[in-house]
Amino acid sequence: MTGPAAVLDRLNARHPWSHNDHFHGWVLRHLPERRGSALDVGCGRGGLLARLAGAFDHVSGIDVDAEMVAAARVRVPRADVRRESLLDARGRHDLVTVVATLHHVPLEDGLRAARDLVAPGGRLLVIGLARTASPTDLGVDLASSALNPLVGLAKHPRVERGGPRPADVPVKDAHESYAEVRAAATRLLPGSRFRHRMWFRYTLAWER
Repeated sequence: MTGPAAVLDRLNARHPWSHNDHFHGWVLRHLPERRGSALDVGCGRGGLLARLAGAFDHVSGIDVDAEMVAAARVRVPRADVRRESLLDARGRHDLVTVVATLHHVPLEDGLRAARDLVAPGGRLLVIGLARTASPTDLGVDLASSALNPLVGLAKHPRVERGGPRPADVPVKDAHESYAEVRAAATRLLPGSRFRHRMWFRYTLAWER
């Protein structure tokens, strides 16, 4: 790889940061009033789960990856962390968070499953990935790519060659476009609020 893309790639490698973790603040700013129970779907190593633990009486996390489940249990001992998929989860919660997980399952099945986990008066908060499919999408992604190393520089000191890197997590490319996710959410979650964000993500909020 040569040219501007190679320069951006080197800068990003020197100043890595998590786009998912960046949106944890958005989640914490949109918590429901009732805070009895929270479920973090696709909890990974428990980063968001740890932050929710201080705001809810009971917190649970699910993930399909055994390594992630083990790490989250260590990081958040008071949480109930299980190896389970979104489509198999049961129960009702005041808050359900789904971070970078919805695109791992069929979209409409995932939205229905997440919806059914929300208790009356509760809230669903999704941070998701989608496919770039329009000039507007492309513009947002290009701006994100250009600014990404600057945010990394502000968030983290230079990481030298051979130094620490963010922990690996299971990844998968998104299949549905932003427009398709918005349309499905509008149909299945009436009143939901969808926004295409910087940093290759969208946010979706819905209240039962």
